[in-house]
Amino acid sequence: MPDKPFAIDLKGVSYKYESADSPALDNIDLQVRQGEMLAVLGRNGSGKSTLGKLFNALYLPTSGSACVMGKEIKSEDDAYSARRHCGMVFQDPDNQMVATIVEEDVAFGCENLGLPPEEIRARVSDALSTVGMEQYAKSAPHMLSGGQKQRIAIAGVVAMHPDIIVFDESTSMLDPSGREDIFDLAVRLNSEGVTVIWITHFMEEAARCRRLVIIDGGKIALEGSPRQVFSDVKRVKQLGLEVPDMTYLAWSLREAGIDISTDILTMDEMEAKLWDLMSGT
Repeated sequence: MPDKPFAIDLKGVSYKYESADSPALDNIDLQVRQGEMLAVLGRNGSGKSTLGKLFNALYLPTSGSACVMGKEIKSEDDAYSARRHCGMVFQDPDNQMVATIVEEDVAFGCENLGLPPEEIRARVSDALSTVGMEQYAKSAPHMLSGGQKQRIAIAGVVAMHPDIIVFDESTSMLDPSGREDIFDLAVRLNSEGVTVIWITHFMEEAARCRRLVIIDGGKIALEGSPRQVFSDVKRVKQLGLEVPDMTYLAWSLREAGIDISTDILTMDEMEAKLWDLMSGT
Protein backbone atom coordinates (compact mmCIF):
# COMPACT_ATOMS: atom_id res chain seq x y z
CA MET A 1 0.00 0.00 0.00
CA PRO A 2 1.49 3.41 -0.94
CA ASP A 3 2.25 5.91 1.81
CA LYS A 4 -0.36 8.56 2.47
CA PRO A 5 0.49 12.11 1.33
CA PHE A 6 1.86 14.62 3.77
CA ALA A 7 -0.49 16.61 5.97
CA ILE A 8 2.44 18.84 6.95
CA ASP A 9 5.75 19.22 5.15
CA LEU A 10 8.49 21.45 6.56
CA LYS A 11 11.73 21.89 4.63
CA GLY A 12 14.56 23.95 6.08
CA VAL A 13 12.12 25.93 8.23
CA SER A 14 13.45 28.50 10.69
CA TYR A 15 11.57 30.98 12.84
CA LYS A 16 13.00 33.90 14.76
CA TYR A 17 11.10 36.19 17.12
CA GLU A 18 11.75 39.86 16.43
CA SER A 19 13.27 40.53 19.85
CA ALA A 20 15.39 37.35 19.94
CA ASP A 21 19.10 37.04 19.22
CA SER A 22 18.83 33.49 17.90
CA PRO A 23 16.09 31.55 16.09
CA ALA A 24 13.48 29.64 18.08
CA LEU A 25 13.49 27.04 15.31
CA ASP A 26 16.54 26.39 13.17
CA ASN A 27 16.45 24.60 9.80
CA ILE A 28 13.70 22.08 10.63
CA ASP A 29 12.92 19.29 8.18
CA LEU A 30 9.80 17.39 9.24
CA GLN A 31 7.01 15.58 7.45
CA VAL A 32 3.75 14.39 9.02
CA ARG A 33 1.63 12.02 6.97
CA GLN A 34 -2.13 12.27 6.79
CA GLY A 35 -3.72 10.17 9.52
CA GLU A 36 -0.55 10.01 11.62
CA MET A 37 -0.40 10.61 15.38
CA LEU A 38 2.87 12.39 16.15
CA ALA A 39 4.13 13.40 19.61
CA VAL A 40 6.39 16.44 19.95
CA LEU A 41 8.57 16.61 23.07
CA GLY A 42 11.13 19.04 24.41
CA ARG A 43 12.16 20.82 27.58
CA ASN A 44 10.78 24.31 28.30
CA GLY A 45 12.07 26.79 25.75
CA SER A 46 13.06 24.09 23.27
CA GLY A 47 10.81 25.43 20.51
CA LYS A 48 8.09 22.77 20.53
CA SER A 49 5.17 25.21 20.99
CA THR A 50 6.63 27.49 18.33
CA LEU A 51 6.67 24.47 16.03
CA GLY A 52 2.99 23.84 16.81
CA LYS A 53 2.11 27.40 15.88
CA LEU A 54 3.91 26.96 12.55
CA PHE A 55 1.80 23.87 11.86
CA ASN A 56 -1.30 25.98 12.43
CA ALA A 57 0.15 28.98 10.54
CA LEU A 58 -0.19 31.22 13.57
CA TYR A 59 3.46 31.91 12.76
CA LEU A 60 4.91 32.09 9.26
CA PRO A 61 8.45 30.77 8.68
CA THR A 62 11.27 33.28 8.72
CA SER A 63 12.90 31.07 6.10
CA GLY A 64 12.27 27.70 4.48
CA SER A 65 9.11 26.10 3.14
CA ALA A 66 6.05 25.08 5.18
CA CYS A 67 3.19 23.24 3.45
CA VAL A 68 -0.15 22.32 5.06
CA MET A 69 -2.25 19.78 3.14
CA GLY A 70 -0.14 20.37 0.04
CA LYS A 71 -0.31 24.18 0.02
CA GLU A 72 2.74 26.27 0.87
CA ILE A 73 2.13 28.94 3.50
CA LYS A 74 3.77 32.19 2.40
CA SER A 75 1.35 34.93 3.47
CA GLU A 76 -1.52 35.70 5.83
CA ASP A 77 -3.95 34.76 3.04
CA ASP A 78 -2.30 31.35 2.86
CA ALA A 79 -2.41 31.13 6.66
CA TYR A 80 -6.19 31.54 6.64
CA SER A 81 -6.41 28.62 4.23
CA ALA A 82 -4.10 26.53 6.43
CA ARG A 83 -6.25 27.12 9.50
CA ARG A 84 -9.25 25.70 7.69
CA HIS A 85 -7.30 22.45 7.53
CA CYS A 86 -5.46 22.61 10.85
CA GLY A 87 -7.08 23.39 14.21
CA MET A 88 -5.29 23.97 17.49
CA VAL A 89 -6.17 23.21 21.11
CA PHE A 90 -4.13 25.19 23.62
CA GLN A 91 -2.95 24.53 27.16
CA ASP A 92 -5.50 26.79 28.86
CA PRO A 93 -9.06 26.33 27.53
CA ASP A 94 -10.10 29.69 29.01
CA ASN A 95 -7.96 31.31 26.31
CA GLN A 96 -10.21 29.77 23.66
CA MET A 97 -13.56 30.65 25.22
CA VAL A 98 -15.27 33.50 23.39
CA ALA A 99 -18.97 33.15 24.28
CA THR A 100 -21.13 32.89 27.39
CA ILE A 101 -23.04 29.79 26.21
CA VAL A 102 -21.33 26.51 25.29
CA GLU A 103 -23.09 25.96 21.96
CA GLU A 104 -22.34 29.53 20.89
CA ASP A 105 -18.69 29.04 21.77
CA VAL A 106 -18.48 25.84 19.71
CA ALA A 107 -20.20 27.60 16.80
CA PHE A 108 -17.73 30.50 16.72
CA GLY A 109 -15.22 28.97 14.30
CA CYS A 110 -17.94 27.72 11.95
CA GLU A 111 -19.45 31.20 11.87
CA ASN A 112 -16.07 32.59 10.84
CA LEU A 113 -16.06 30.11 7.97
CA GLY A 114 -19.32 31.64 6.76
CA LEU A 115 -21.28 28.40 6.94
CA PRO A 116 -25.09 28.51 6.72
CA PRO A 117 -26.92 28.47 10.08
CA GLU A 118 -28.48 25.04 9.60
CA GLU A 119 -25.07 23.48 8.88
CA ILE A 120 -23.56 25.23 11.90
CA ARG A 121 -26.28 23.83 14.16
CA ALA A 122 -25.67 20.31 12.84
CA ARG A 123 -21.90 20.62 13.24
CA VAL A 124 -22.18 21.98 16.77
CA SER A 125 -24.49 19.14 17.77
CA ASP A 126 -22.19 16.52 16.23
CA ALA A 127 -19.07 18.07 17.81
CA LEU A 128 -20.59 18.20 21.29
CA SER A 129 -21.67 14.58 20.89
CA THR A 130 -18.13 13.63 19.79
CA VAL A 131 -16.62 15.05 22.99
CA GLY A 132 -19.44 13.79 25.21
CA MET A 133 -20.70 17.27 26.18
CA GLU A 134 -24.06 17.49 24.42
CA GLN A 135 -25.90 17.83 27.75
CA TYR A 136 -23.98 21.05 28.44
CA ALA A 137 -24.96 22.85 25.23
CA LYS A 138 -26.90 25.57 27.10
CA SER A 139 -24.44 25.86 30.00
CA ALA A 140 -22.08 28.72 30.76
CA PRO A 141 -18.47 27.69 29.99
CA HIS A 142 -17.08 29.40 33.10
CA MET A 143 -19.19 27.07 35.29
CA LEU A 144 -17.53 23.93 33.90
CA SER A 145 -14.53 22.02 35.24
CA GLY A 146 -11.12 22.27 33.58
CA GLY A 147 -11.56 18.96 31.77
CA GLN A 148 -15.04 19.93 30.58
CA LYS A 149 -13.75 23.28 29.31
CA GLN A 150 -11.02 21.49 27.39
CA ARG A 151 -13.62 19.23 25.80
CA ILE A 152 -15.58 22.32 24.73
CA ALA A 153 -12.41 23.82 23.23
CA ILE A 154 -11.86 20.59 21.31
CA ALA A 155 -15.49 20.59 20.16
CA GLY A 156 -15.01 24.08 18.73
CA VAL A 157 -12.10 22.76 16.66
CA VAL A 158 -13.84 19.51 15.69
CA ALA A 159 -16.89 21.45 14.45
CA MET A 160 -14.70 23.06 11.78
CA HIS A 161 -13.95 19.59 10.35
CA PRO A 162 -10.15 20.01 10.25
CA ASP A 163 -7.84 17.46 8.67
CA ILE A 164 -5.25 18.12 11.39
CA ILE A 165 -5.51 18.99 15.08
CA VAL A 166 -2.53 20.27 17.06
CA PHE A 167 -2.86 19.70 20.82
CA ASP A 168 -0.38 22.08 22.48
CA GLU A 169 0.12 20.66 26.00
CA SER A 170 -3.66 20.41 26.20
CA THR A 171 -3.63 18.12 29.25
CA SER A 172 -0.98 19.87 31.33
CA MET A 173 -3.49 21.72 33.54
CA LEU A 174 -5.68 18.66 34.20
CA ASP A 175 -5.64 15.97 36.86
CA PRO A 176 -4.60 12.41 35.81
CA SER A 177 -8.18 11.34 35.10
CA GLY A 178 -8.82 14.43 32.98
CA ARG A 179 -5.54 13.96 31.11
CA GLU A 180 -6.49 10.38 30.28
CA ASP A 181 -9.93 11.41 29.04
CA ILE A 182 -8.58 14.11 26.72
CA PHE A 183 -5.79 11.90 25.40
CA ASP A 184 -8.25 9.07 24.72
CA LEU A 185 -10.42 11.57 22.83
CA ALA A 186 -7.44 12.55 20.68
CA VAL A 187 -6.73 8.86 19.98
CA ARG A 188 -10.34 8.36 18.93
CA LEU A 189 -10.24 11.36 16.59
CA ASN A 190 -7.05 9.97 15.08
CA SER A 191 -8.70 6.57 14.57
CA GLU A 192 -11.42 8.39 12.61
CA GLY A 193 -8.83 9.82 10.21
CA VAL A 194 -7.78 13.11 11.82
CA THR A 195 -4.04 13.79 11.80
CA VAL A 196 -3.07 14.48 15.42
CA ILE A 197 0.04 16.32 16.60
CA TRP A 198 0.39 15.88 20.36
CA ILE A 199 2.76 18.36 22.02
CA THR A 200 3.37 17.19 25.57
CA HIS A 201 5.78 16.75 28.46
CA PHE A 202 4.05 13.58 29.68
CA MET A 203 6.14 10.64 28.49
CA GLU A 204 3.42 8.02 28.93
CA GLU A 205 1.23 9.98 26.50
CA ALA A 206 4.04 10.26 23.97
CA ALA A 207 4.71 6.53 24.26
CA ARG A 208 1.21 5.83 22.95
CA CYS A 209 1.72 7.86 19.76
CA ARG A 210 2.97 6.23 16.57
CA ARG A 211 6.02 8.45 16.20
CA LEU A 212 7.71 11.18 18.18
CA VAL A 213 10.26 13.92 17.74
CA ILE A 214 12.27 15.65 20.44
CA ILE A 215 13.08 19.32 19.87
CA ASP A 216 16.10 20.83 21.56
CA GLY A 217 17.51 24.29 20.96
CA GLY A 218 15.20 24.76 18.00
CA LYS A 219 16.43 21.64 16.22
CA ILE A 220 15.20 18.05 15.93
CA ALA A 221 17.43 16.10 18.32
CA LEU A 222 15.76 12.67 18.11
CA GLU A 223 13.07 11.21 15.89
CA GLY A 224 11.51 7.76 15.54
CA SER A 225 9.04 5.37 17.10
CA PRO A 226 8.57 5.60 20.88
CA ARG A 227 10.53 2.37 21.30
CA GLN A 228 13.43 3.64 19.24
CA VAL A 229 13.63 7.03 20.93
CA PHE A 230 12.96 6.11 24.56
CA SER A 231 15.33 3.12 24.49
CA ASP A 232 18.17 5.68 24.17
CA VAL A 233 17.71 6.59 27.84
CA LYS A 234 21.00 8.43 28.29
CA ARG A 235 20.41 10.66 25.27
CA VAL A 236 16.83 11.46 26.29
CA LYS A 237 18.04 12.44 29.75
CA GLN A 238 20.78 14.61 28.23
CA LEU A 239 17.98 16.47 26.47
CA GLY A 240 16.38 17.29 29.81
CA LEU A 241 13.55 14.77 29.56
CA GLU A 242 12.50 11.58 31.30
CA VAL A 243 11.47 8.28 29.76
CA PRO A 244 8.40 6.19 30.64
CA ASP A 245 8.72 4.55 34.07
CA MET A 246 8.93 1.00 32.71
CA THR A 247 11.59 2.00 30.18
CA TYR A 248 13.67 3.51 32.96
CA LEU A 249 13.23 0.41 35.11
CA ALA A 250 14.37 -1.81 32.22
CA TRP A 251 17.39 0.43 31.63
CA SER A 252 18.27 0.36 35.34
CA LEU A 253 18.04 -3.44 35.40
CA ARG A 254 20.26 -3.68 32.34
CA GLU A 255 22.77 -1.29 33.93
CA ALA A 256 22.81 -3.68 36.91
CA GLY A 257 23.77 -6.56 34.64
CA ILE A 258 20.39 -8.13 33.96
CA ASP A 259 19.86 -9.16 30.34
CA ILE A 260 16.66 -7.29 29.53
CA SER A 261 15.64 -5.16 26.57
CA THR A 262 15.44 -1.39 27.13
CA ASP A 263 12.63 -0.82 24.63
CA ILE A 264 9.91 -1.72 27.14
CA LEU A 265 7.16 0.90 27.39
CA THR A 266 4.35 -0.53 29.51
CA MET A 267 3.81 -2.45 32.74
CA ASP A 268 2.32 -5.38 30.83
CA GLU A 269 5.46 -5.61 28.69
CA MET A 270 7.68 -5.44 31.80
CA GLU A 271 5.66 -8.17 33.51
CA ALA A 272 6.01 -10.43 30.47
CA LYS A 273 9.77 -9.80 30.20
CA LEU A 274 10.37 -10.47 33.90
CA TRP A 275 8.31 -13.65 33.72
CA ASP A 276 10.43 -14.81 30.77
CA LEU A 277 13.62 -14.09 32.73
CA MET A 278 12.44 -15.95 35.81
CA SER A 279 11.23 -18.94 33.81
CA GLY A 280 14.40 -19.04 31.72
CA THR A 281 12.63 -18.68 28.36
